[in-house]
Amino acid sequence: MSTYVYGITAASHPSLPEGMGGVGDPARPLRVLTQGDLAAVVSDAPEGLRPKRRELLAHQNVLSEIGAGGCVLPMRFGSVAPDDDTVTSVLAERADHYLERLRALDGRVEYNVKANHVEEAVLHHVMALNPEIRALAEANRQSSGGSYDDKIRLGEMVAEAVKAREAEDGAALENALRGIADAESVGPESTGWLANVSYLVKRATAEEFLAAVEQARADMPHLEIRLNGPLPPYSFVEPGPAEPAGTTAAGADTGAE
Repeated sequence: MSTYVYGITAASHPSLPEGMGGVGDPARPLRVLTQGDLAAVVSDAPEGLRPKRRELLAHQNVLSEIGAGGCVLPMRFGSVAPDDDTVTSVLAERADHYLERLRALDGRVEYNVKANHVEEAVLHHVMALNPEIRALAEANRQSSGGSYDDKIRLGEMVAEAVKAREAEDGAALENALRGIADAESVGPESTGWLANVSYLVKRATAEEFLAAVEQARADMPHLEIRLNGPLPPYSFVEPGPAEPAGTTAAGADTGAE
């Protein structure tokens, strides 16, 4: 039976509630594997596990329960090891790293911030700030839409200006939030967002961070800014003693089918 790994804690971490279950239907009972100063919260891994909403929530609920008692290094949904011995072996091999991460992440949570342009608003900005685009658009309007080549040229100019604005606005948003967080982790560029950044924030300064996000929304109304959190610090933990299964989703994303 493979071993499903939820997270890593200090061996001194408070015990889990009696009879608590995790992923699977029926929910697989949780157990704790201890190795030196570290422990891993695990269960048997269900066969055919998929990132359905129920399973994502089960994974997240386990991490929330662990996190209520102290710092936890969260594993992403679908993290499975071949067996218990593999888990304890990796805990022993990487003990220094995990203990350092537990110290660094203690009392901290993750907030993920994504942003994209509000289409009409950014087009207004582009037109207002670029005389050449305005002039060509007006010329096209006065000539009943302009020639095919002029239409193509206008579209290319607008697209290029919007792309440049995406880079500027993404950097501006990151700069507005960077000073309040302890660390940041930039998401992959292929997500379709002009900004996709996770921030590591002290629980004690979370209100300050949230206020900065609201200020950014006020200062940049042409952006749609989405905030998700507080979350376990997924983006600030290196891969743990298990490899994600073939269908993996972040434990924080409970919007899967």
